[in-house]
Amino acid sequence: MPKRSEEMLVDLWMSLLLVWITCVPCVSMTPIIGQSKSTQTGGSAVVASGLGEGQRLLSRAKRGWVWNQMFVLEEFSGPDPILVGRLHTDLDVGGKNIKYVLAGEGAGTIFAINELTGDIHAMKRLDREEKAEYTLTAQVVNADTDEPLEPPSEFIIKVQDINDNPPQFIEGPYRASVPEMSAVGTPVTRVTATDADDPVYGNSAKLVYSILEGQPYFSIDPNSATIKVALHGMDREMREEYLVVIQAKDMGGHMGGLSGTTTVTVTLTDINDNPPKFSKSLYEFVIPEDLPIGKMGGKVKANDRDIGENSKSTYSIVEGDDQGVFEIITDSQIQEGILRLKKPLDYESKRAYTLKVEATNIRSEPSSGGPFKDTATVKIVVEDSDEPPVFSKPMYLLEVNENAPINTVIGTVTARDPDATGSQVRYFIDRHTDLERQFNINVDDGKITLAKPLDRETDMWHNITVTATEVRNHSQISRAIVAIRVMDINDNAPEFANEYEAFLCENGKPGQVIQTVSAVDKDDPIQGHYFDYRLVPEMLNNPNFTIKNNQDNSISVLAKHDTFRRQKQEMYFLPIIVTDNGNPPMSSTNTLTIRVCGCSKDGTVQSCNVEAYVLPIGLSMGALIAILACIILLLVIVVLFVTLRRHKNEPLIIKDDEDVRENIIRYDDEGGGEEDTEAFDIATLQNPDGINGYLPRKDIKPDLQFMPRAGQHSGPNGVDVDEFINVRLHEADNDPTAPPYDSIQIYGYEGRGSIAGSLSSLETASSDSDQNYDYLREWGPRFRRLGELYSVGESDRET
Repeated sequence: MPKRSEEMLVDLWMSLLLVWITCVPCVSMTPIIGQSKSTQTGGSAVVASGLGEGQRLLSRAKRGWVWNQMFVLEEFSGPDPILVGRLHTDLDVGGKNIKYVLAGEGAGTIFAINELTGDIHAMKRLDREEKAEYTLTAQVVNADTDEPLEPPSEFIIKVQDINDNPPQFIEGPYRASVPEMSAVGTPVTRVTATDADDPVYGNSAKLVYSILEGQPYFSIDPNSATIKVALHGMDREMREEYLVVIQAKDMGGHMGGLSGTTTVTVTLTDINDNPPKFSKSLYEFVIPEDLPIGKMGGKVKANDRDIGENSKSTYSIVEGDDQGVFEIITDSQIQEGILRLKKPLDYESKRAYTLKVEATNIRSEPSSGGPFKDTATVKIVVEDSDEPPVFSKPMYLLEVNENAPINTVIGTVTARDPDATGSQVRYFIDRHTDLERQFNINVDDGKITLAKPLDRETDMWHNITVTATEVRNHSQISRAIVAIRVMDINDNAPEFANEYEAFLCENGKPGQVIQTVSAVDKDDPIQGHYFDYRLVPEMLNNPNFTIKNNQDNSISVLAKHDTFRRQKQEMYFLPIIVTDNGNPPMSSTNTLTIRVCGCSKDGTVQSCNVEAYVLPIGLSMGALIAILACIILLLVIVVLFVTLRRHKNEPLIIKDDEDVRENIIRYDDEGGGEEDTEAFDIATLQNPDGINGYLPRKDIKPDLQFMPRAGQHSGPNGVDVDEFINVRLHEADNDPTAPPYDSIQIYGYEGRGSIAGSLSSLETASSDSDQNYDYLREWGPRFRRLGELYSVGESDRET
């Protein structure tokens, strides 16, 4: 009841306030208080009044006026302009000719003044949200001359607010989140609404918030608009999202106020409040015993109602795997536990395993009492498989002497079938590892024997692969590596480490070391090498050289005198016997070549050839070669110079005494012609019918016989040469028997059975006179003339 009485009292005051706002424009609006912005001494003042015209305010001779504010109600839409206020001056007495002038913001458009009475009216509908106040200037002037009677005075017209704008949620709709299982009163989010009305004047902008939808899950503070959790135990797994409708109402939430709404989508975020749970309490898997290590044997999965990181679990084996045969890993993508093999299974030794697997959440909430976990039993049955044979060792190491005879037994490998049936095993050598087939193996007992002689100095180790195969199932194969080491025996004689060539100076001193010699041995005795050096028996009393043992498997060759001369003997050969310490000992004879050379005073070898001895002292062979090269180069340059000079001096005109015919070369060799049968094979041009016989030439001789001519008599002088020549020329031209005759050589053979026959016109039996050329006239105008010419020729011959 007290609350209801308070609301009634507020409503009464609001009604009185509305009546006062409506009635104020009808009465005096702005009494003058204070001072004016413009100060003037003497004169009268313009005042705004809502009193009757007969009433006046106090005036004084010296004043400074401050115009009070005028008010006009926004959104007024009456039929007549609304009266804002009235201006009045003490100069307005009797019938004095004055008028009021209004200037400033909206003067003449929004606001109009009655020049005679000073009444100010609002001509348009005003909106405070567009413009809240207007600054105007009022002045009294002479009505006739417009001469100012007093300075202008400034005043303000304010637009009074009414509740015409509802609250608005500018940032809506909203989305918010809160952890599930949050306590009552936990803040979720805060919303904000704005009201365009005046927040200072009245309650038009005073907002109150409330929830229209969303109870009983959430509540809102009516003043701060903070949304809070209102229900205990909100579980995301039951419902994840809620839609809350919020209302903001102005006028303090009272009746008549305007309102606006928005929506808030509240999402419950997940916390780890659910433990993982296996879908089954017992898992059974059958795994073959030959499953490779690291391969999967089965999968288990624990489901968690939580999401994200809260749903992730790790799997582990907590019981039943004391030997560490299995392991379980977590698939992070699908959250499954994958059971894998860590050690090989053996059906014959153990046929079943029972494991206890646990799933544990990775994350835990302090308030949930975690970590959460669950367990399940995994039963594994080992399935028997046909396994390949198993060698007694994964790798065998055998030894054999390099001089061992063929078929010597080097060693034995053994393998067995681990299955209960126990199949027999056969042994073989992988020939890809024994390409030279140096070893054999007994297929039944696995004894490895020698097939070819071995040489340690060629190959010290031989690595072969032996396979074992079941007799009943040849696909079951296993392999083992056999490393065979060839043991050394003393079968190689020592020899010089290098092909030594020693140099001895002619001016050397007796006892001078000529060369240090060492030896090598391909054998490798266990006790190491020790070499014994000695000269061959026939060289024991060598007058020129001797040897000295350096006690490090090397010797030094010494000169016995200093009388070595290249002219006497340029080269010496010193045979040395080298013997090792093997059993039996091996020895070899190696020859050391010693050359006598010319040396400088400090012992540097300069030349070792006898020819160099006759060279001038101080010139080496290289210097002499350089000198000879220079001399040859100079000779070549001189020869070239002389040759060029000679060619330059030769005259271009041939001398008179030279015979030009000597420079003529004959190029008139034209070959033997048709009679030359050696230049080419003329048989290809001959008729096959005439190959075996002679194909005679067809010489055409005239039928007319030559008539003897009468003798010519000379003239009176006895000689008429001109006439004689003309007579003989005429006879030769008209004598058909004079050689050469027309000779026919057949080249027209086209092969036997040719339809065309011979193409030679010389053999044809018909003559030109037998041919008729009238057909040429039938070929058209172009050939008509040709036919006429041939016809004319025929007629001429006939004539």
